[in-house]
Amino acid sequence: MDGTAKLEKAPSQRREVWARRAEFVLASVGYAVGSGNVWRFPFICYRNGGGAFLIPYVTMVVLVVIPMVFLEFVLGQSTQRGTTKAFALICPLMKGLGFAPVIMSYLTCIYFNTIVGWTLFYLLSSFSNPLPWTYCNATWNVAENCSTSDYSNATHLSSPSQQFFNYRLLGISEGIDMVGNIQWQLVGLIVLAWLTEYLCLFKGLQLTGKVVYFTSLFPYVVLLSLLINNVRLPGATDGILFFLTPQWHRLREVQIWIDAASLILFSTGVGFGVMVSMASYNKFSDILRDCVVVCVANSATSIFAGLVIFSAIGYLAHLRHLPVEDIAVAGPGLAFIVYPEILTLMPVAQLWAVMFFFMLFLLCLGSQFPLIEVAVTFVKDSFGAMLPPSVRRKEVLVALVCIPGFLLNILCVTQGGVYLFNLMDHFTASMSVLTVAFSEVAVVIWIFGIRRFSVLVQRITGRPPPLFFKACWLVITPVLLFVILITSFVQYSPPRYGKSYEYPVWAQVLGWMFTLASMVWIPLGALHELYLRKGTLIQRLRASVVPELSVIDPPKHQRQSVPLSSI
Repeated sequence: MDGTAKLEKAPSQRREVWARRAEFVLASVGYAVGSGNVWRFPFICYRNGGGAFLIPYVTMVVLVVIPMVFLEFVLGQSTQRGTTKAFALICPLMKGLGFAPVIMSYLTCIYFNTIVGWTLFYLLSSFSNPLPWTYCNATWNVAENCSTSDYSNATHLSSPSQQFFNYRLLGISEGIDMVGNIQWQLVGLIVLAWLTEYLCLFKGLQLTGKVVYFTSLFPYVVLLSLLINNVRLPGATDGILFFLTPQWHRLREVQIWIDAASLILFSTGVGFGVMVSMASYNKFSDILRDCVVVCVANSATSIFAGLVIFSAIGYLAHLRHLPVEDIAVAGPGLAFIVYPEILTLMPVAQLWAVMFFFMLFLLCLGSQFPLIEVAVTFVKDSFGAMLPPSVRRKEVLVALVCIPGFLLNILCVTQGGVYLFNLMDHFTASMSVLTVAFSEVAVVIWIFGIRRFSVLVQRITGRPPPLFFKACWLVITPVLLFVILITSFVQYSPPRYGKSYEYPVWAQVLGWMFTLASMVWIPLGALHELYLRKGTLIQRLRASVVPELSVIDPPKHQRQSVPLSSI
């Protein structure tokens, strides 16, 4: 692609930066490692052949995720802009591609804060003796349907833990069309969740950079403590073996490869704009090592959490005289139904419950910080110059993002809110994130050009990108993403809640609107850019793919002797 990238001086309003490289890495790890590592990865792993799943999982990490995270790190650090401005600079025609991740991230942080509220509810309940989900004698229990023994073979029976989740926490209605009352105790807890996130973000990176030391590292202390405790329990080995024993014949199935790619993409946040935004606050440094550290830490934590969860599930299976597969369930139920039941059987149950849910709370916070920061960065980069100086202050910008998010979050804490939560989780970041990820690598490498991008890499790292990364960016990664996207569309199945609830047609249409809410900005941005240009359609099209890249001029001692004229 012809064209010349432009150099310009840093803007007069100096952009804040991470005080230390470790803060940037921990913030990235904290986002990638979230509650999904505890409840999503273990279930998908065992469902797709146990240890055999690790082969496609690691393959996708190497061929898709590491190249994509490195690409987003380079893009953010080179432009020192959020995702909206970054893509507008490298390809004006695709400026809408930068807005799509902002919508995805904001919708995700809205419904995901529901889990933070649930976690706080369980954390506060964990101080009760006995744990309130231990027996069937509570006021919220449906006594005739509650059993503390073998309830798995009778469809009308449920455990005290399941009834606590459904009737005490959720007050669940019969469907999404029955909104019911607002669960005011949960409203108070999501207020606390949003307020905590605001207080950790409103002072900017100087405070967030310190908070991530705790939110990113302490969960590993808890996970290690839980694993040491669990492996001593009878049946724990059976659970771990069930989790890791390979079913090699499953490798011939296409679905296992799709699940591996989808899981690791969603886990690391590729396509959400998070890595671009966080890297935009980074000092010029060699970020290849940081990229590998983030991806490896995320994958290793998922496997580690799987050992913790399935050692406990093996213990429960041993006590219930049931096979492990009858206990492992999908979704948040693994963290809010199955594991709480296991905690009631442990010695000093309150201690382990408090540790487990406090760990989940920190993991959720670590994921929420960057999602909110994406929206804050968007407001600052897109409207900062138009806002009064008093509104440009970080504490005001964060409030402008958090307050609407909280108000919309209330919809998820009604009696029918869990159905909306599940619907948003299914549609908000499914095909849209695959579309954005594929579009990102296509725009950066095929339109902006591998030669230009290689120069940006060399300006940051001091050396051109390895041949492996070039091969992935040019062919391997986009082809894999495109195949996964098309296959996901072909194999689409309507969402369900639990084993029996099917969403009405209008709710499925609403779900697709969540998907389109982010994807629609890609064609709209292209049409808007063509409208603003002058000349024939071909002339407008050609002009709109010429990059207008503004690379922030780094300090002299950090500059690389790479002439941009060589692009």
